[in-house]
Amino acid sequence: MDEGKRLTPEEALKIYNKEKNGKLKIYLGYSPGVGKTYTMLREANIRARRGEDICIGYIEPHDRKATTEQIGILEEIPPLEIEYCGKRYKEVDVEGIKKRKPATVLVDELAHTNIKGSKNKKRYEDILEILGAGINVHTTMNIQHLESLNDTIHIITGIVVRETIPDKIINIANEVEVIDISSTSLEERLKRGEIYNLQTVPNALKNFFRQGNLNALREIALRQIAQEVDNNLIEYMKDKKITTNWHTTERVLVSISSSPKAGRVVRYGARIAQRYKCEFYVISIETTGILKKGFTEEE
Repeated sequence: MDEGKRLTPEEALKIYNKEKNGKLKIYLGYSPGVGKTYTMLREANIRARRGEDICIGYIEPHDRKATTEQIGILEEIPPLEIEYCGKRYKEVDVEGIKKRKPATVLVDELAHTNIKGSKNKKRYEDILEILGAGINVHTTMNIQHLESLNDTIHIITGIVVRETIPDKIINIANEVEVIDISSTSLEERLKRGEIYNLQTVPNALKNFFRQGNLNALREIALRQIAQEVDNNLIEYMKDKKITTNWHTTERVLVSISSSPKAGRVVRYGARIAQRYKCEFYVISIETTGILKKGFTEEE
């Protein structure tokens, strides 16, 4: 190997750790009922029929018939049953999954808080431990559970989200797939009783499932994934030492004259460019020929 291209010990360790750990895929939605668990199970069955070793570690079907039917041929690693305050609760059996060691395991509800007596406090900690054992994990979450969005979600919905995950969990994901349907279609699912019991629907429509809430949450989810795509592309280009501009992002061009208002236009364009992390150009046109008058020093 050429001495100039030899990896440093730190670079080699980073690559080793990345290859050793399992890969994380997150099915991201903007609301309950968009179809995250349904899609995860459906795709897992397709892969299982191709011969992949893929199991269920924990699934929360929420008594939705369509979701339960998607379990199909998938093997289930029995969850742990933990008794707390006279009731029995099911949680992810981390040790059982590590012992079975499938290539990929499905663990629903990434933002879930484990019941007292569990090995880890949060489910995302269970998942990090499983990934550390070299097992791939597919999981689900809604955008409102992202920690950095907590205040924004509260302002939009009026609801304080108690179960959150650190943003770094999204950042380490190898793949994030947005499960998206229109807010109108989601409302129709709710009214048909496909999300919650029909008796709870009127109350849900007046609260979390208001059209304004759903549209705002949907936009936040789509913006989040767009940002992740940009970050992944930047990382890829950095790893591959690609210095040319692939023009995959927006570019902003501001045209100015010698007007005193030009500065305001430049600042506005600069803010847009910062928001989209893109190239920013300012152009000034100087006329020629019979229309030419030139610029004064002040202009």
